[in-house]
Amino acid sequence: MVLWTILGVIVIIVLCVKVYQKLTCGICKSSAHMVGKVVLITGGNSGIGLETAKDLASRGARVLIACRSVKRAEEAKEEIVKFSGNADVDFYQLDLSSLRSVREFCQQIIKNEKRLDVLINNAGAGGLGNYKTEDGLQVGMQVNYFAPFLLTCLLLPLMKTSAPSRIINVSSLMHKYAEMDFENLNMEKYWSDYLVYANSKLFLILMTEELSKRLEGSGVTVNCLHPGVASTNIFQNIPSAIVRAIVGGIVGFMFQTVWEASQTSIFLSVAPEVATVSGKYFSDCREAKPSKLAQDPELAKKLFVESERLVKYTVPAQ
Repeated sequence: MVLWTILGVIVIIVLCVKVYQKLTCGICKSSAHMVGKVVLITGGNSGIGLETAKDLASRGARVLIACRSVKRAEEAKEEIVKFSGNADVDFYQLDLSSLRSVREFCQQIIKNEKRLDVLINNAGAGGLGNYKTEDGLQVGMQVNYFAPFLLTCLLLPLMKTSAPSRIINVSSLMHKYAEMDFENLNMEKYWSDYLVYANSKLFLILMTEELSKRLEGSGVTVNCLHPGVASTNIFQNIPSAIVRAIVGGIVGFMFQTVWEASQTSIFLSVAPEVATVSGKYFSDCREAKPSKLAQDPELAKKLFVESERLVKYTVPAQ
């Protein structure tokens, strides 16, 4: 009897969460086309990035996806073209764990592309371990924050000449659990996978805030977002097949689909009502409030300067 009661309570909770998720999930309702626009999406070969790429290609954009694996990029390109009917899709190889790769990638973009209207810093990863890259940066912090930071800085001149243009940083609700310690930006004092992910997502929001101020009057906007929690294969390592199937089924039912999780990225890329909005944080296609720490302009400014130093970026002379 007790067991059935517990199971009943669990079912009710799951149903309530699902209903709440469906009622609050924001959907991009804009029908704006993207003909003549060039969009670059890091990590556009899978998950939220792939769904975003498929939507924007369907609107007529030239879509560029950046991916470490050429094979996966080729497969994603084929899927995007097939879905959208738009053959103007291409890919560039990019390894965010190497700042040399980031610099070479940006040089290729600047050389080959005449314009860049939308940049979506979508790629990110968790569970990368604790080691330093060839650049002396903690791998998780580099992939999730320092490399996107450098990539954005290097592509700014092209985006300014393409203005009005938009930069979109995919952050996460997890930023609310971050810690701000300028003596531990590179996770050298203490480290955990959890903290790396949370901190990198906080840093993306702070970068967005400071960059929006630096871009005032340029015609380039920058915003960030929490995409929602999408169903993934995060539970694939559970040893028991039965437990794995049960947990996977419940999570897959409760969480958003990848299509739903892509909607805010799409909204910020195309919606005319946010064309001049900059420096804001969005969730479910609506402006939201990030953590108190994420709203500190002095922290944002200090982090930006430290980030420039750590990635060895110097603002080019005008």
